[in-house]
Amino acid sequence: MTILGDPVHVRRRRMPLAPLLLALALLAVLLPGLPGVASAAEPLTVAQALGRQDGGAGTVRGYVVGQPTGSSTVVTSGFPDDYALALADSPTTTSTAQMLYVQVPSQFRADWGLRSNPDLLGDRVDVSGTLTAYFSHPGLKSATAFAPAGGSTPTDPPTDPPTDPGDYYAGTEGLTGAALEAALHDIISEQTRISYDRVWDALKDTDEDPSNPSNVILLYSGASQAKSTNGGGVDDWNREHVWAKSHGDFGEATGPGTDMHHLRPTDVTVNSTRGNKDFDEGGSPVSQAPGSLTDADSFEPRDADKGDVARMILYMSVRYEGGDGFPDLEADDAVGASSAPRHGRLSVLLEWNAQDPPSAFERTRNEKIFRTWQGNRNPFIDHPEWAEAIWG
Repeated sequence: MTILGDPVHVRRRRMPLAPLLLALALLAVLLPGLPGVASAAEPLTVAQALGRQDGGAGTVRGYVVGQPTGSSTVVTSGFPDDYALALADSPTTTSTAQMLYVQVPSQFRADWGLRSNPDLLGDRVDVSGTLTAYFSHPGLKSATAFAPAGGSTPTDPPTDPPTDPGDYYAGTEGLTGAALEAALHDIISEQTRISYDRVWDALKDTDEDPSNPSNVILLYSGASQAKSTNGGGVDDWNREHVWAKSHGDFGEATGPGTDMHHLRPTDVTVNSTRGNKDFDEGGSPVSQAPGSLTDADSFEPRDADKGDVARMILYMSVRYEGGDGFPDLEADDAVGASSAPRHGRLSVLLEWNAQDPPSAFERTRNEKIFRTWQGNRNPFIDHPEWAEAIWG
């Protein structure tokens, strides 16, 4: 460098190479978030892999949920061969739109094919390969590695799915009473409506038995029954409108008549016994729904379903306020089946909401309706305390 025109030579001391490398290594450990400091890449989720079908290499982490046999067909038993896996972000996923189809090369089939290893169903695995279509469906081909995810193979579904995602309930802070009810109505009214025929498929997803993906759990009895037995026969299960459709005379109309937040699978005979009765305490035992009671004008579900029923009725009361061409539904403190858009008994429902908090099954169901079917949530599952804040 030059100072006032005179050349001055400055000798720079070089740091020895070994200490320099040690310092960089320490930075990588202590400050992994610094720009330019590399860290091991996390595996892609199935959702991310579905959106990255670019022919590039990647590692995907997901649950084994079946074997693809066609572009929209996945089997969960009777596996025909060892050639393919279907992965999903949840072990209870049944929608093929949420699955990644994985080709299993010959060298991996003995250990990772489902015909040879049916116990893989439900396991969480990491698979590396090329992100490209398989069976004309988003997939992963030319796999180079299979391994248990993180060195473990959990088979149980998440027991505490996320609630109140992001800012879904933004604007409700500090509100109570009518103001909170109005704010929630505006939020949950933004939803996708499905047809009454599609309700069958939706229920097979939302009410799937976590211990047996071929079955659904029935409301009022807790029985696990094959998904394939839906229908109108005495031993079948059908679509129960928890807010009785005659209470507002909306029938099976797309809207309140098909809203998944109050539709549940129930035994056909139990559904008929419940009819369009209000919910209240007391009565005689219901033979095919142990723990449930009924009398001339009311129905009392078993203890494990009391909170579920309460939160479904409260949701309907907030969601349908007379807009959309549908009646203004209101929870009130009376019983007596009629065509009025009222459902009771409110004071008992509030007790049930407090007595039976949301279960893991109920929270998972809420999440599935939000993520897959309707795009809206039941706020009383996410925040059961809001029932008292509005009606208490």
